[in-house]
Amino acid sequence: MFTGLIEAVGEVADVVAAGSGFRVRIRTPLSGELRVGESLAVSGVCLTVTAADGGTVAADIGPETARVTTLGQLKGGNAVNLERSMPADGRFGGHFVQGHVDGVGRAEQIREDGDAHWLTVSFGEPLAPYLIEKGSIAVDGVSLTIAGLHAGTFDVMLVPHTWDHTTLRTLRAGDGVNLECDMVGKYVARNVERALQRAR
Repeated sequence: MFTGLIEAVGEVADVVAAGSGFRVRIRTPLSGELRVGESLAVSGVCLTVTAADGGTVAADIGPETARVTTLGQLKGGNAVNLERSMPADGRFGGHFVQGHVDGVGRAEQIREDGDAHWLTVSFGEPLAPYLIEKGSIAVDGVSLTIAGLHAGTFDVMLVPHTWDHTTLRTLRAGDGVNLECDMVGKYVARNVERALQRAR
């Protein structure tokens, strides 16, 4: 379980083929605090640490993860958002984030608003039932609030701290982003769907 509060921005050292998937190695100061087998959210995707030493951390990306997230396009030099899993006795700051990506969206527009920035993201129709205005959304692992919801797009505001301390500042129009909808909303939508099916 994660919170969507990014701890560090890492740099991809390399990506190499490993079986039917890939192994990614990331440079980050967090490597000294991670152990093999622990969970690490990499741009919103929960991965398992396979090595951590010398200032880098490694994790495997399976073929399904590569297919349904942006991690399949990672290259050396790319920046990635990193968050360690939340300890049971930790304070909860963002929202419930599992690291299970629901879909890949697209950055459509970034615009300044004083010292903040607006980000407009497009999303696929299957995600529409799980998005609500003022609801939570994780974009590349960053916990954000949907400030505006439209047909096929939503708007989020990036405060200066988020802009300065995540990879979202590097986005350009057309870039893919990992989206995870609010877990509570997904369960509610599923229960309503099942209730309607039983009523037929």
